[in-house]
Amino acid sequence: MAARELPDRNGPSGAPELEVHLVPMRRRHLRSVLRIEAQVYPRPWSLSLFLSELSLRTSRAYVVARVDGVVVGYAGLMFSGDDGHVTTIAVDPMWHRAKIGTRLLAELARLALDRGCRNLTLEVRVSNVGAQALYERFGFAPAGIRKNYYVETNEDALVMWNEHIDQPAFSARLASIEAEVPGTTVRSEGME
Repeated sequence: MAARELPDRNGPSGAPELEVHLVPMRRRHLRSVLRIEAQVYPRPWSLSLFLSELSLRTSRAYVVARVDGVVVGYAGLMFSGDDGHVTTIAVDPMWHRAKIGTRLLAELARLALDRGCRNLTLEVRVSNVGAQALYERFGFAPAGIRKNYYVETNEDALVMWNEHIDQPAFSARLASIEAEVPGTTVRSEGME
């Protein structure tokens, strides 16, 4: 499955008092998710693909970020043995630079840790240096190239890994990143 990454378009920044709610993605969120999907990806996932992913509850976790009840971003994770694979992460262009992507990636990391994962991996377009910088901040490191991975744009993917997320050093890094995010992040009870 192709990993999705943060688009690197600019948008207005969020206010410091921003309250972002992270909740499990449900069918009722898909209209908003598909709207964002169509804005940020050259070949958006279909409704049926999202429904299929949501039905795989034992091996997948999908979350949405909401501000004032409006879906402003979403992310997904696939579990495979000791590894968590980031399948998608996207933020509404109007909410770029508001740390929504940071919150979503932190949530995926927490979900991976809760499920006993030791490593995280993802693919990102080689041209998307903004997303790569975010991933590097979380400790992801380049591990290889997948040639022509994004066939719709004939672009290669950079494969990135974050090994040993189960170690205290990663927990400290994660806590530091979360502490730097302005405003409040509220995790849904269903996320734990």
